[in-house]
Amino acid sequence: MIQRIQSVFLALLALCMLSLLALPLWHKLDPLTHHELTLTAFGYQASGLAPPPGPVWVIAALASAAALVALVEIFQFRNRPRQLQLGALNLLLLVGTFGAAFYFVGRGEVNLNIQLEGQNQPAFYLPTLAMLLNLLANRFIRRDEQLVRSADRLR
Repeated sequence: MIQRIQSVFLALLALCMLSLLALPLWHKLDPLTHHELTLTAFGYQASGLAPPPGPVWVIAALASAAALVALVEIFQFRNRPRQLQLGALNLLLLVGTFGAAFYFVGRGEVNLNIQLEGQNQPAFYLPTLAMLLNLLANRFIRRDEQLVRSADRLR
């Protein structure tokens, strides 16, 4: 059923991934040259310098795919094994999102004054929160499947 706790976790996961698309992931400011570099899910925003090249849109694609899989997973409540498969796929997408964000933050770090550190913005941590929500949803889906199997044994 849609009102189960795992549906709430999956809806929050989708919300996390969609908000990652709107918020900045990382920001760095060089006070001497007043150059700024900000990483979003769609690319770098630079003032005063050329942004590093690379397909940063991969972060947005992975985050969008994770949100879509979570929404599809919510409506697969009658097929719990399929929900678990989608949860495993979603875990891979979330790890890919976090890995891509980490990679492009590293590329941005070396592009602007190496001695200064950039600040990770709250959106950088959203894939980690989404992974936790995904694991909790999978746990409750497994618990429901075990409950159904134990009820079938009693019949």
